[in-house]
Amino acid sequence: MKYDFDKVIDRRGTSAVKVDDVKEIWGRTDLIPLWVADMDFATAPFITEAIRQRLEHPVLGYTAKPDSYFQAIIQWNKNRYGLDVEKEMIHFVPGIVPGLGMALKAFTNPGDKVLIQPPVYGPFSWLNTRSDRTLVTNPLKLVDGTYRMDMDNFREQVKGCKVFILCNPHNPGGIVWTEEELQQVAEICYEEGVLVFSDEIHADLTLPPHKHRPFAMVSEKARMNCVTFMSPSKAFNMPGLSSSHALVFNPELRAKFHSFLESCEFDLGHVFAFLAIESAYTHGTEWLDQCLAYIQGNIDYVDAFLKEHTPKIKAIRPQASFLLWLDCREMGLSQEALNDFFVDKAHLALNSGTAFGEEGEGFMRLNVASPRSVLEQAMKQLKEAYKKGII
Repeated sequence: MKYDFDKVIDRRGTSAVKVDDVKEIWGRTDLIPLWVADMDFATAPFITEAIRQRLEHPVLGYTAKPDSYFQAIIQWNKNRYGLDVEKEMIHFVPGIVPGLGMALKAFTNPGDKVLIQPPVYGPFSWLNTRSDRTLVTNPLKLVDGTYRMDMDNFREQVKGCKVFILCNPHNPGGIVWTEEELQQVAEICYEEGVLVFSDEIHADLTLPPHKHRPFAMVSEKARMNCVTFMSPSKAFNMPGLSSSHALVFNPELRAKFHSFLESCEFDLGHVFAFLAIESAYTHGTEWLDQCLAYIQGNIDYVDAFLKEHTPKIKAIRPQASFLLWLDCREMGLSQEALNDFFVDKAHLALNSGTAFGEEGEGFMRLNVASPRSVLEQAMKQLKEAYKKGII
C-alpha cells in the first residue's frame, strides 16, 4: 500500500475525545479505546498538507466559499454515486448532527412528531427530545444476522409525522439499504407528506462489493422530498474540522433551509473548512480505496477471531463503515453486566448498545479503524476475559 495504516499514533494529550475522555467516562485509563467513531489512522496527508500550506499565509481571516469547493462536491457525487448536484443545492453545515438540528428547527415546530429507526445513532433521539419534538420509533428487525426495515410498522408509525430521519448507510448496523426499501420509504413519506432527512455520512465508507445509493436518487419523489447530509469527515478522518454539507434539491425546501441558516449565519464555515473538503474530494480516491481495504481486513480478522475464541459474541458484519455491531445476547448478561465485562474484565472501551435505543440491549459497538496490532491486543484481552468463565 502507498499509505501506512499500521502505524500506531499516540493521541493522548491532544484533547481527543476517544482517548482523553476515557478517564472521565469510565474512571480509569487502562482501557483500549474502541468507541468514538473516528479513526486512529493519520488523517489523509493531502488534507493536512493543504492546511499546512494555508498556514504559510500569516492571516487567518474571514473565509468565503471558493467555487472550487462547490465543484469538488459536485464532481465527487457525480463520479462516486452518479448523483447530479448543482452549486445552489449545496449548503455548508458545521457537522452532520448540528446540521440535522438546524433542519429540525427549520422544518418542524415543538411538539411535532419525528420518526427514527432504532437501534440507531444516539443523537437522532436526543436532538428531538432536547428540542421538544415528539419522538416516534419504527424499530428495525434483525433477520438472518442483519437489519431490515419493518415496512408494515413504518406505514403506521409515519402517519402524522413531520420528518423521518433515515440513517443511510445505517449506524450502528452498517447496513446498506436495498433499493426496494428506499423506494418504499420514498413513496410512503411522499404520500404522507413526511419530509426525509437522509444522514449519509457513512456513504463514502461503503465496503466493496456493496454500493451506496443516495436517497435522492431513488426516485423523483425522493429527490423532491429530502434533505441529504454528507461529509468527508468520517471517510478521511477529519471530524475535528466540522466540515459537512446539506444537499437540498427541491427549490422550495432549499429556500426555507437557506433562510434559516442565513438568519444566524450558521453556514459561514471557517478558514480550513472549504479547503479540507476540496482536498479530500479532489485527491482522495486512492487513499480511501486503500483505507477501505485495510478496514475490510480488520473486519475479517475480528469476525474470525470472535467465531473461534468467543462464540457467544457475534459480529454483524457491516456493509459500510468501520463499526462492528456485536450481538452479545447469548452471554445472558444484563446491559450493565455486559458493560462491566468489557470494561472491568477485558479492559476495553466500547459503546454500550443501549446508547442506540432500548433495542440495543445485549449489544456493543466496536470501532475497528485502528492499526491491526491494536486490534490484536484488544482481541487477546477479550479472549482472556471470556475464557475465565466470569460470563
